[in-house]
Amino acid sequence: MRIAQPKPFFFEQGPRAVLLLHGFTGTSADVRMLGRFLEKKGYTSLAPHYKGHGVPPEELIQTGPEEWWEDVLAGYQQLKDAGYDEIAVAGLSLGGVFSLKLGYNLPLKGIVTMCAPMSMRTTDLMYEGVLQYAGEYKKYEGKSKEVIEEEVEKLRGQTMPSLKDLRELIYEVREHVDHIYTPTFVTQGSLDKVIEPDSANVIYEDIQADDKTLKWYEESGHVITLGPEKEQLHEDIYQFLESLDWHV
Repeated sequence: MRIAQPKPFFFEQGPRAVLLLHGFTGTSADVRMLGRFLEKKGYTSLAPHYKGHGVPPEELIQTGPEEWWEDVLAGYQQLKDAGYDEIAVAGLSLGGVFSLKLGYNLPLKGIVTMCAPMSMRTTDLMYEGVLQYAGEYKKYEGKSKEVIEEEVEKLRGQTMPSLKDLRELIYEVREHVDHIYTPTFVTQGSLDKVIEPDSANVIYEDIQADDKTLKWYEESGHVITLGPEKEQLHEDIYQFLESLDWHV
């Protein structure tokens, strides 16, 4: 049975806006519960999809960080065009990397990073993540186990050229973290097996903001927004947002 794929969302509520950014091979589903939580608290949130995400994996491997960054900027601009002048950003994994990049390129009220990498494992390991996404996506499409295995195997024989660009993006952002003066809340799951958890310390130590906090979630893995401590994470993010110097 075919299951509907997640779609980008725009939950308009109060005058304070938060741009929510998903991870590599992720979708808005990664941050949807956080968006609904913030909506109940009076915050507007918008979660775009990066090109090649939430669509067949055969399309994903043809895209890269430059296009994804354009989608992040378009999300920021969409909030601006809708009349939201004060914007915070919260990003998971690659979304956290993009959140930091926004922090030294555009005006933000605050930044939340969730399990954001400051180093990258080999491109081979990253491609395994693409193949995992492929299997999950094809399951959503309602394909049989045999067809899924056959199509994923076909993908295994291909490559994703932009993975080297993804590595370069991560290191470029790492070099510029010390240009960020915006209040920042760094969160990291202690059980994260996808990225090097010490990335959280790198971000926290290098950011130049006077207002910065680092919190570890001892029972959480990489997708911290869907993990066992998600309610605590939601509450912590809300408290951080409330502490910011909003004018609305």
